[in-house]
Amino acid sequence: MTAESRRWRLLRGVRAHTPSERPWRFVPRGALWALVLVLAVQAGSSAVLAPPAATASALAAAPPLPVARLAALGEPVALARLLNLWLQAHDNQPGINIPYASLDYSRVRDWLQLTLDLDPRGQYPLLAATRLYASVPVANDRRRLMLDFVARSVPGDPGARWRWLADAALIAKYKLEDLPLALRYAEIVSAQAGHVDLPFWARDLRVLVLADMCEVDAVKVLVGGLAEGGALVDAAERRFLARLLAQLESGECEPGVPRAPGRIPK
Repeated sequence: MTAESRRWRLLRGVRAHTPSERPWRFVPRGALWALVLVLAVQAGSSAVLAPPAATASALAAAPPLPVARLAALGEPVALARLLNLWLQAHDNQPGINIPYASLDYSRVRDWLQLTLDLDPRGQYPLLAATRLYASVPVANDRRRLMLDFVARSVPGDPGARWRWLADAALIAKYKLEDLPLALRYAEIVSAQAGHVDLPFWARDLRVLVLADMCEVDAVKVLVGGLAEGGALVDAAERRFLARLLAQLESGECEPGVPRAPGRIPK
């Protein structure tokens, strides 16, 4: 047997008699007590400390328009769309869902105004104001903030924005039950009839609100003016207004009680 063979046999024998793991009795007692102490501290802290909870971050104030234009880097429309998405998603934060009633509606309005200023042709801020923030179950003062925002925005582009004010009039009528406010909005919408081809329901919205207020004479004047001006070309609309007048003249009216929606011809 060569010297090399003897060397390999000796190494195999040493490995065969060497244990792969040391028994616990060889571990120093100080290390064992340290392990026990670490486990005890971890268990105690888990029992005492409250579990982590998601917290909602408040909606930040909207920046001034010049600052936003500078941050847009020449792409204000793209920035407006990104801000619209960010604002809509603000109520859904990681681990928590914020009720709309907890949102600061004055700041929501300011952000909507900012995105509308960045993209004047965009309709989303007005849609969100009426069909999202003003239509969910929130306090009426919050709804009024949104409706006022829409009303103040209409003069900037009445031909494109009248429809959102018509929505605002319906919200004022059915959700706020504020007929004078609904009438004010409806009159602004009706004033666009000479400039925009309004559908029947929008043009006659003022008539319907006045009927809810039991203003019989005012309804007669408006319907008579529409008939004399040749605006009542649709047979369904003529029948609807004739039936409405007949109900008012027969005394079927409760002041301040809105009529059911959806009865006006579309």
